[in-house]
Amino acid sequence: MAAPGWYVYVLQCADGSLYTGVARDLHKRLRQHNGDLAGGPKYTSGRRPVSLLWSESAADRSSAQQREAAIKRLPRCEKLALVAR
Repeated sequence: MAAPGWYVYVLQCADGSLYTGVARDLHKRLRQHNGDLAGGPKYTSGRRPVSLLWSESAADRSSAQQREAAIKRLPRCEKLALVAR
């Protein structure tokens, strides 16, 4: 059985800000962001709850991180357009 792939995702925080990240287990990572499990980042710990707006699968960690970096460079309006698709 093949190993699960990677995901790139965009979250919306309670304060309206957007957070982009990568994960292998998207459900687990979302629980970490919301404080249900240990290991979430500092950025979202003070902006809970967060909700998943968008995700995309990636073949491997490298391509997921490259896509994450490209999304992070986008202005907010373009990020919102991406998640609206």
